[in-house]
Amino acid sequence: MNYSDFMHMQPEFVLVLGLIIVFFADFFAHRNADSKKSLWLLTSLMLMATIPSCLIHNEPTTAFGGIYVTSPAINVMKAILAFGTLIVVIMSNSWAATRQRIAGEFYMLILSTLLGMFVMMSSGSFLLFFLGLEMASVPLACMVAFDRDRKESAEGAAKYILVATFSSGVMLFGISFIYAATGTLYFEDVCAAVSDSPLCIMGLVFFFSGLGFKISLVPFHFWTADTYQGAPTPVTGYLSVISKGAAAITLCTILMKAFGPMVEYWDYLLYIVIVLSITIANLFAIRQSELKRFMAFSSISQAGYIMLAVVGNGELGVAALTYYVLVYIVANMAVFTVINVVEQNNGGRTDMAAYNGFYQTNPKLSFLMTLALFSLAGIPPFAGMFSKFFVFMAGVQNGEPMAYGVVFIALVNTVVSLYYYLLIVKAMYITKTDAPLPTFESDGNTKIALAICTAGIALFGVASCVYEWIAAAGI
Repeated sequence: MNYSDFMHMQPEFVLVLGLIIVFFADFFAHRNADSKKSLWLLTSLMLMATIPSCLIHNEPTTAFGGIYVTSPAINVMKAILAFGTLIVVIMSNSWAATRQRIAGEFYMLILSTLLGMFVMMSSGSFLLFFLGLEMASVPLACMVAFDRDRKESAEGAAKYILVATFSSGVMLFGISFIYAATGTLYFEDVCAAVSDSPLCIMGLVFFFSGLGFKISLVPFHFWTADTYQGAPTPVTGYLSVISKGAAAITLCTILMKAFGPMVEYWDYLLYIVIVLSITIANLFAIRQSELKRFMAFSSISQAGYIMLAVVGNGELGVAALTYYVLVYIVANMAVFTVINVVEQNNGGRTDMAAYNGFYQTNPKLSFLMTLALFSLAGIPPFAGMFSKFFVFMAGVQNGEPMAYGVVFIALVNTVVSLYYYLLIVKAMYITKTDAPLPTFESDGNTKIALAICTAGIALFGVASCVYEWIAAAGI
């Protein structure tokens, strides 16, 4: 082994360094409340350092005999996910401040799961991919159960762990089929040896099912609503964007690099899953009165749009997927930041009725919430409209009639999604109540998080340089 290969893993090294620093800072600050409060700042600084470390190398690199592989596109996605995690850490400060005794563990867990996602995205072998997946999943289960005194948190974590265990077993079963058919676990070697044999097809289906759980695609979505509702709101935001983005780019990369010769099979698989995810999630979202469950079904629908970029097996799809995840991060985190601050100032309520007349007492938060919801719905001129446009373009680039049909169904579903997003806007601006939520002042960290998200919603669409930068990375 050449130890110089470790030099290609700067993002992972920065996160490991951050873990060590936060661990010792938390250990020595266990008796000092003021030092505990600075842990979020320390974590934020390490994430800020991670973002440029992801962008240092612009050339594709291979390390450790091909088991670790990275590319400009993967590095860009790592930087985007580190940026999204930074927003989560900033907005979670007020929540973590009420849990000073265990706040250090929360920050260590969030860095640990991000490290696992980085390893998963840079894998060149099914072995390293699975190790990275488990490195990301186990800390996430702990984060979901972080509110130990709430029954919903324990229930959500239990469902997450059970489904994660089952999906990991199914995925390993599929990987074993691939290994039996090709005699290798390396993506490049699998691509050269894979065929349309029944063993390979079953291996592809089982592997896809395992990652479908991580992305919350239908029919692997049953855990999502209960886990999102039970988890602490910052963790729910993290699950909805960071975990989903890492799994989506990993699935896209493996499908193209390992299963490229089987594109006609996984294209049809994607067509079915995309239509089901977008349509069923939209129908269930209309029926929700609890806002975190509502956002859970919204995230399932958004996952369908994300995977639409993968159809066609092209570089445009990778760029569209990455851009969509970036826009989705700022819009979704803006919504969850508002949910978090309202929850803390309203006795823990997250039902939609709590937002009745919200504009009367908190007009600024209502306005920012509306901008984020409009971006999620794809209304121009916000960034969400541009991200959906590029995803639709990527979906039809192969020219197949079925692809046009799927894109048309996705386009029709944007109208349905607009309807249920407007239900929240209606509650805030139109629905009258005798006891609206009292006026309150948001803390500084909430204002910073909302400022970052709002700037992204407004600028990422009209600033063409953002998409051009992502597209130039290629794959």
